[in-house]
Amino acid sequence: MSASKSDRLKFMLDPTIAVTVRDVLLARGWTEVTKEGSDGCWDVYWCDVGTTREALEMCKHGGHQRVPHFRNNSELTTKNMLFRNMKRYKRTLVQNGKTKEAELCDCLPIIFELPAEYLMFVEEYRKSPGNTWIVKPARGSKGRGIFLFQKLKDLMEWREQQRAQCEEQDRFWLIQRYIEKPYLIGGCKFDLRIFVLVTSYQPLRAWMARDGFARIAGSQYSLSSLQDNLVHLTNSALQISAAGDPCRQGCKWSIHKLRHFLTARHGASMVSATFDLMARQVVSSLCSVQSSVVQSNHSFELYGYDILLDEKLTPWLLEVNASPTLLPTSLEDYQLKYNMIEDVFNILDMEHRLTGMELRVGGFDLMWNDGPVYKPFLQNIANAKDVELNSFLGCLNDRDENLKQLQILKTLVSRCTHD
Repeated sequence: MSASKSDRLKFMLDPTIAVTVRDVLLARGWTEVTKEGSDGCWDVYWCDVGTTREALEMCKHGGHQRVPHFRNNSELTTKNMLFRNMKRYKRTLVQNGKTKEAELCDCLPIIFELPAEYLMFVEEYRKSPGNTWIVKPARGSKGRGIFLFQKLKDLMEWREQQRAQCEEQDRFWLIQRYIEKPYLIGGCKFDLRIFVLVTSYQPLRAWMARDGFARIAGSQYSLSSLQDNLVHLTNSALQISAAGDPCRQGCKWSIHKLRHFLTARHGASMVSATFDLMARQVVSSLCSVQSSVVQSNHSFELYGYDILLDEKLTPWLLEVNASPTLLPTSLEDYQLKYNMIEDVFNILDMEHRLTGMELRVGGFDLMWNDGPVYKPFLQNIANAKDVELNSFLGCLNDRDENLKQLQILKTLVSRCTHD
């Protein structure tokens, strides 16, 4: 759905933003401007998270201007804050008799803040002293500064080392129960990166991408190797740099390939239920912060959800990223991210090419629109609680064909309107 060239639509980028975003917008016929030369006349300012407040304050030339973040997205994208929000949301659901929905809030492994909640952690640790825990900096680490342990004395020794080495502002850590029995591919641990676009929190409107990828660790999984990050961490940059091989692309699978792999092992019904459960967990996380995130009609946000499957195919939500990397690691990765960003702008529809009634746009499916959106062929089933959300994660992504159909539909609607 490429737009005709127009001088009207203008965009700005922060220097940290991946070139993929620029490529998409230039291909749509948009014009790049700078802060100095724009005079505030821009349509999209794709900024970094740290520039969000400034960017939103610059939105004074009409309601059409868009910024790719919500003002206080940390309610969702900070592990400890999300954990608190999910606990609070669960209590509300239980009080309202929605026990089944409340169970979805247990998808986050228990988490504590250090040093503030150290004593609370010790109390929890002593309930199951043999469990494995993972510690990471409160600020994004990209695989750095992460530590796994099973014995409390190891944590205490590690804390003393950190006190000596870290600056005061960096002495805040998160400690989380480690999923000890993950599902393995070829004996290696993996997690899923899936993409979710939120265009509004009031009302909540969320789209899930069909594409995504699985990141596979570079070494065989074993709890006897707690100090080996290549065993336990799936971060692509970490795996590539640690292996010393920039061409090491085998550590990524498309979600489409992963779904086929799991279906061959466990059957379509079980895998479909697992993927639907992931979609419902995503929705629960968004609902848990809906009242906390400041709504702005100027904001939209593309989130990167990291999810782990355990040996029983139960999904666990690890974290939500407000700035998932859009920097490609391969030609295939570039195409995935290019198409995804293009579809983000197709959904934003700043060129006015949609009818506003779409349940699917390119590679994204609308799964929540001020309430659940179910798969179209299941909409009329009486017991809607047991049907699947309108999510097709890992399914066929014939986005080009879908975009052509949307163009035809828009033309027909326009003709009917004018007639």
